[in-house]
Amino acid sequence: MRAYERLPRVPDERAWNSSLGGGKVIGMSYIDTGLAKGTGHIPLCRVHYLSPNTNQVCTAGIADIVNKDANNVVARVVNGCVTDSNVVTVRPQWFLEGPYNGAGSMGDLLRAQDVIPLSGPHTGPGFVYVNGGGGEIVPESILDITDNDAIEDRVLVELHSSTTPPLVLATRSALVQCDGDVVGIDGTSPVLLNVPPGSYHVAVRHRNYLGVMTATPRVLSGTAVTVDLRTSSTATFGTEARKNVNGYMVMWSGNVFRDGAVSSIRYTGQNNDRDPILTVIGGITPTAFVGGYLHEDMDLSGFVKYTGAGNDRDPILVNIGGLIPTNTRTEQLP
Repeated sequence: MRAYERLPRVPDERAWNSSLGGGKVIGMSYIDTGLAKGTGHIPLCRVHYLSPNTNQVCTAGIADIVNKDANNVVARVVNGCVTDSNVVTVRPQWFLEGPYNGAGSMGDLLRAQDVIPLSGPHTGPGFVYVNGGGGEIVPESILDITDNDAIEDRVLVELHSSTTPPLVLATRSALVQCDGDVVGIDGTSPVLLNVPPGSYHVAVRHRNYLGVMTATPRVLSGTAVTVDLRTSSTATFGTEARKNVNGYMVMWSGNVFRDGAVSSIRYTGQNNDRDPILTVIGGITPTAFVGGYLHEDMDLSGFVKYTGAGNDRDPILVNIGGLIPTNTRTEQLP
């Protein structure tokens, strides 16, 4: 939602300004003539919504309406909800390998250390926003939630064409909870994407993991559809797109260096994923470590380590096969 307000610029002058977020609107009518008294509805102002969480937008009430003389005007809400028929909602579910505990849930160390950014972080090579995605801001209160609904990290949801799978038709920044549920930026709603109802491949992306996409299109509409990528029964595009850990499917970790539209995990050679880990901790003392929200943090612990228990280098070697360091593992996206 975009809220409007009039702010003083210099004495006796006014200028419009706006800011994103919130649930209230201060606006001025675009009608510059008087309104005739009557019982019929007359359009008064237009409200623009950006990145709504559901396909229905409602006006809960009118706090006040005044005329040019600051006199109050009687107003009431009639049919205050509008449903957008050109959007779809989806509830993906998936696990990230690093924080996965092997028993059906993930840890929330990034949230506990208060390092998850309120905006971003899917920028740079390979991340393109389409049809309204991008710029979503997480309310700070959402990151105070604990237990299964605690936020594990920010993620990206994409819808691909059913006939031309490489074509991305819509994107939306979202949040993944510790139980694997992917929700909208408000922390509870399904993920809303700006495309008309129809069939789409559903893809999920993460800043330093290999993305995953459904093998077959899913029929999506304004009623949320669950797409469970945690189970092997949900077929995915490509070969070995996910890793099996104790019967649950998880996303491959190790994608430190973003190669482009489709990434690969490399342990050695040009643009490998190991060297950035050593670089970020200082490049000299391999036992050093650094904290924060970093691409080099493979287990999403909030710390980057090159050696020792729980280091971020070993998962890269393990996920390319563990024996031949020149092997690679390529992201299975079209």
